[in-house]
Amino acid sequence: MTRFPLTALRSVDLLVPDLAVAERFYTATWGLTVVAREPSSLWLRATGADHHVLALHAAPQPAIRSVTFRAADADALHRVLASAQAAGASLLAPPAPLAEPAGGFGATLRDPFGSLFRLVVDDERRAADAASPDRPERLAHVNLNCADVDATARFFESGLGFQLTDRSKLMAFERCNSDHHAVVLAEAPHDGLNHVAFQMAGWEAVMRGAGRVIDGGHPMAWGPGRHGPGDNVFAYFIDPFGIVVEYTAEVQQVDDSHVVRGPSEWVWPPGRTDQWGIAPPKPEATKRAQLAIRFAAP
Repeated sequence: MTRFPLTALRSVDLLVPDLAVAERFYTATWGLTVVAREPSSLWLRATGADHHVLALHAAPQPAIRSVTFRAADADALHRVLASAQAAGASLLAPPAPLAEPAGGFGATLRDPFGSLFRLVVDDERRAADAASPDRPERLAHVNLNCADVDATARFFESGLGFQLTDRSKLMAFERCNSDHHAVVLAEAPHDGLNHVAFQMAGWEAVMRGAGRVIDGGHPMAWGPGRHGPGDNVFAYFIDPFGIVVEYTAEVQQVDDSHVVRGPSEWVWPPGRTDQWGIAPPKPEATKRAQLAIRFAAP
């Protein structure tokens, strides 16, 4: 099995214009728990071992601040910093102890296309909770919009050490462990955030969690269904600030024997938008939301 220098998608930092509204949505409705708090920031955990999977920061406009990956060890972190800079990234914060709730040692990069990535090692872990029937366990993947998918994929592979798992017409699926993908790169008019996906315990947990979100007054934005690449069950929602979030489960597990499939092998029959054939066409409002969130300026 390939030893990846980055081994997991740890967390995502989002900017939100109303921290109190964000807290209510991501706790009571989405199912996360506040683990740390400062006057203008919140850190929220899922049921798994990560200290937190989501950080929320008060700001005038919604945006994505950064995506954080966990490195295999300190040596791997330094190797990735070198390879990423050789591939065109800028080092915004050199390796140093992190003065934040999860602690650890980390660095920050901005890739050639404007996305900001944090790399951490030795961050705090916690004992996982018992499996929940309707709460997220961890982050599953982050889907990023890219004006040039192929160039961004090359950066992830040569700069960050990811591997291409599959390539559809509009998306590249990149992995850094046995999950089919930790990052999805989607063709779009500009770079930014498409959506953030949260891992659930199984397909029924996706449905139960989705029911709670609907009960909370947020209609399903797309789904339910089962994707092609990755084979994962999905249900999409839009948070109070227009950020698209997904419950997902049962992502395909792959190893070095996996054979990459190309665009011609990921084609649905006319009218179908998922593997099962039950997901309706994606609404235009959801498509607009998936293009609306950009990375914050440094």
